[in-house]
Amino acid sequence: MPPKKMLPMDRRTFIAASAAWLGCTATASAFWPFGSKTQSPAGEDIRGRVFRGEAPAQLWQWSRQAYRFKKMEGGRVVCEVCPHGCIMAPGDRSLCRSKVNIGGNLYTLAYGNPCAVHIDPIEKKPLYHFMPGIKAYSLAAAGCNFRCLNCQNWEISQFAPDQIEHQSLWPDQVVAQAQGADCKAVAFTYSEPVTFIEYMTDIAKPAKAAGLKNLWISNGYINPGPLGDLCGLMDGANVNLKAFSDDIYRALNGGRLEPVLETFKTMHARGLHFELTHLVVPGYTDDVEMLRRMCRWILETLGPDHPMHLLRFFPQYKLDRLAATPVSTLSRFRQEAMALGLRYVYLGNVPGHEGNHTYCHGCGKLIIERQGYLMPQFHLKQGRCEFCKTVIPGVWA
Repeated sequence: MPPKKMLPMDRRTFIAASAAWLGCTATASAFWPFGSKTQSPAGEDIRGRVFRGEAPAQLWQWSRQAYRFKKMEGGRVVCEVCPHGCIMAPGDRSLCRSKVNIGGNLYTLAYGNPCAVHIDPIEKKPLYHFMPGIKAYSLAAAGCNFRCLNCQNWEISQFAPDQIEHQSLWPDQVVAQAQGADCKAVAFTYSEPVTFIEYMTDIAKPAKAAGLKNLWISNGYINPGPLGDLCGLMDGANVNLKAFSDDIYRALNGGRLEPVLETFKTMHARGLHFELTHLVVPGYTDDVEMLRRMCRWILETLGPDHPMHLLRFFPQYKLDRLAATPVSTLSRFRQEAMALGLRYVYLGNVPGHEGNHTYCHGCGKLIIERQGYLMPQFHLKQGRCEFCKTVIPGVWA
């Protein structure tokens, strides 16, 4: 759940960044304080990607030097965590609002100050093939490197760590609280964990040493180097494949498709358990031909066994005038995906639908029945279907 209280963001900065991300280049350039075009290392125009002069005047108690950045001439720095490659002059803030350039060094403000902490069933992540029934100690710091028009947690994702209500919670305290609540995992979720990677990493190391599982719930917009580091610490992930169109990614989310696909390839190659989430947004991602292209890519590149969760959209944030996704559309999409060869396709936000349950891909029988977060039927033994002994992909211990 988002915090109840937040401080207002600078309106001028918000309008400028929003205009740039929505493709309104004329409006964005009117707010751009520099005369010349600024480019990222990849050669892309990064106007609107950073908040000029928005860093706090002084570092605060939660500040830590950031992870993976490069110093440049004139005191500028470039963040190397995600594909945006934000270039910041002294006093600037990154697109994700979590990183600031103070005196020619890059610092994170999203350390030890989570804005959301909850105990969740693991199925809420959603993870259906990873230790069903366990509790996950779930936390988030403010900020996100996307600008999703449909964001359900925009009250925390679209603000900076120093702009909203938070608490002080250090990595060793997270581990102790998770163990005290009988949680078997720590989940980095709600906002975008890539933006608080320093905090996530420093929690994941002692959590793993204490026997807890680490779970990464993400948009997958991260560079290969940091992703490789995370794969060594994470035990499971749910990554959102928001569209199978670069144009839609840019318009709906403010990112690009290819880096996310590379994230899936890397996780698959590293043997990390992951599940995919795909929100079906009317007018954006409810194109059945795009779904088919996406499923074929998954089959050819990742195989048939990674669970996919097709989620029902409800009107919210900047898409509050759209209608909810028809259940009939989701049912058709699930049938299409399974007909193409994906073995485990689930429907989210549709209580009571058969798409909530797990069926053995060998004999077709119901092996996990889900009613909300309860499991009235569970027919798995040592990772195998109790009826036909087929091995069911997942982490079941």
